[in-house]
Amino acid sequence: MAAAMAYRKRRRSAGAGRPKMRSPGRPGVAGREDRQRFWAAIARGVASEDAAAAVGVSPVVGSRWFRDSGGMPSVSMAPPSGRYLSFAVREELALLRAGGHGVREIARRLGRSPSTVSRELRRNAVTRGGDLQYRATAAQWHADRRARRPKTAKLARHEPLRRYVEERLAGTVTAPDGWPAAGPSVRWRGRRHGRRQHRRWATAWSPEQIARRLPLDFPGDESMRVSHEAIYQALYVRGRGALRRELTACLRTGRALRVPRARARRSGKHFVTDDVRLSQRPAEAATRAVPGHWEGDLIVGLGSSAIGTLVERTTRFTVLLHLPPMASDGAPRRKNGPALAGHGADAVRVAIAAAIATLPAPLRRSLTWDQGTEMAQHARLRADTGLPVFFCEPHSPWQRGTNENTNGLLRQYFPKGTDLSAHSPDALSAVAATLNDRPRKTLGWKTPAEALKEHVSSPPGPGVATTP
Repeated sequence: MAAAMAYRKRRRSAGAGRPKMRSPGRPGVAGREDRQRFWAAIARGVASEDAAAAVGVSPVVGSRWFRDSGGMPSVSMAPPSGRYLSFAVREELALLRAGGHGVREIARRLGRSPSTVSRELRRNAVTRGGDLQYRATAAQWHADRRARRPKTAKLARHEPLRRYVEERLAGTVTAPDGWPAAGPSVRWRGRRHGRRQHRRWATAWSPEQIARRLPLDFPGDESMRVSHEAIYQALYVRGRGALRRELTACLRTGRALRVPRARARRSGKHFVTDDVRLSQRPAEAATRAVPGHWEGDLIVGLGSSAIGTLVERTTRFTVLLHLPPMASDGAPRRKNGPALAGHGADAVRVAIAAAIATLPAPLRRSLTWDQGTEMAQHARLRADTGLPVFFCEPHSPWQRGTNENTNGLLRQYFPKGTDLSAHSPDALSAVAATLNDRPRKTLGWKTPAEALKEHVSSPPGPGVATTP
């Protein structure tokens, strides 16, 4: 009797129409729809961890998805066709089947053909134990596995084309006489090169240059064609097996992972919120009619030494900030501790607060800075001094033109490549006084000191506020 029952179970499992296969183990962490939502969030510029949380998986899983696929979507982003069953439909089907409903009743409730439901229950059922049991997660796993269309990449199966791409991408740099120039020895670490680090020397053609050059070098050979996107995928997508991942170091950016366009366009530091952008600065600052609006920056010298510069927009009056190295400079840096070079966020905030405290209230209206991390504590600076801080757009020095021009004048006294920490506070005050006593054409040949004194001593005009 037991043998007959086991035989019937084996026959029922054979009805699934699948050959014997290894156990898939635990179903995948998320389904196709979840991965599509994950990559849609990545395309909007969302971080991997936040995108993972939005689809209900752990941040570690999201980072792994992003890293394993080289920053490129691992699933098709096309909307699901109504021809195929989604995971939600499969869950409803499993509930109806568990409730004892027949195939035609399930098909009627789902709005599907009975043959579709019958085929789904047979082909995507769980066959462990010799019986047919339908579970939505396992059914979705079988459907996704069957939907895969593995295809060998062209660069993997076309040896001459792959060799051409590799030579143009990572070929040896040679002198005009043909002598090879090896360049620095750089070990591949699986990540992008660090700042101010040696990089691998190579011919370094871009994928687009390679793709566009192929028709010129092989006009009669249509097999020697490949798109630049196929080259990028061969470099970044793990498992394609066409180009070695370390060849990404030969690209101009040297990125080990591809960055979504929305994330690349997203610029600015995390501490720069919408309410402190340059567009929120009072309009009177742009006209320069009212003094008290300042522009600031750092000039950096040898050994990460720096001097802070503050320039008043209306009068061009200059204040220099002494930023000496901290007492612990030279000792091992403490993790997450303050910057030891003297121009970290703490040091810059204290220096600006000390300088601003010496000014009368009408001269403390606003401060415009670039998006350097030395101003990460701008909120605390405003709370301590009442001076609102606004930030320029990234890589837009012309938005602080007065300060940039003054920095150029200061380089006469503090050349690049020199140790700026060697200058005392008295020396900085002397240089600032020298600039403030120099007549300027834009001021009608008045000096910045004279223009500032004139504005401070004159009564405010109608409609002009005297407080920030």
